[in-house]
Amino acid sequence: MDSMQKIPAVVIFAPTACGKTALAREIFGRGGLFGFKGTGEVVSADSQAVYRHLNIGTAKPSTEEMVDLPHHLVDVVSPEVQFGVGEFLELADEACADIHSRGKLPVVLGGTGFYVRSFLLGLPPTPVSNPELRAELKKRLEVEGNGPLFHELKLIDPEYARKIDLHDGYRICRALEVYHSSGRKLSSYELPTELREGYGFCTIVLVRDRDDLYSRIDRRVDMMFEAGLEEEVERLRSMGCTESTPAMKAIGYREFFSGGSMSTDEIK
Repeated sequence: MDSMQKIPAVVIFAPTACGKTALAREIFGRGGLFGFKGTGEVVSADSQAVYRHLNIGTAKPSTEEMVDLPHHLVDVVSPEVQFGVGEFLELADEACADIHSRGKLPVVLGGTGFYVRSFLLGLPPTPVSNPELRAELKKRLEVEGNGPLFHELKLIDPEYARKIDLHDGYRICRALEVYHSSGRKLSSYELPTELREGYGFCTIVLVRDRDDLYSRIDRRVDMMFEAGLEEEVERLRSMGCTESTPAMKAIGYREFFSGGSMSTDEIK
């Protein structure tokens, strides 16, 4: 594709509490201090912010921030919906095309490293989903819990199992589905190494001193509890959310279901 046809996209990546949103707002927001003010719109690459009703624990942008710098891919699915990188990539591409068509600049903000990497490089060419097998694995997950399936994955594909954790039921099932569908381990499918066509990327990675970052995370967690994180989880419970609800696998929420409550030290 000719470079003149490519969609320009700024990609800002950093660990949580590093100041991504503040930087994007300072540069691209309507009240920005630089020549880019009012030119950008954010495409969130956060695997938790996509869920409605998860507000405090995901540190979603405030109404003021959303007015100043519009965000896409925030509050797009209900907690019970399984949302993965494939769905993210499809919606992110649609959002970037829409933003670009209106003369604005897509600013991809993450967040979730796997989402950002997939946006830049694309997904490996794994087999097409097998609905019957996926449904069978999902049923096993509900009945048996994550443990037995994760143990099975560690025996089949230890390399991939090391990259995920026991709580990630979606990826556990996907890896088992790929193996039983194709006879190949998911880790055997090579990740793309070339940037995706169709975009002109400008990538910004933010870093902070470790002690400073941990201090900022501590403050953020304290603020979440002060803002009512425990009450938010109780509201989600009252809506029918359980530990098997996809959105409740998110860090900051799943800990409440392991013992019914959580301290600031546990979330840190």
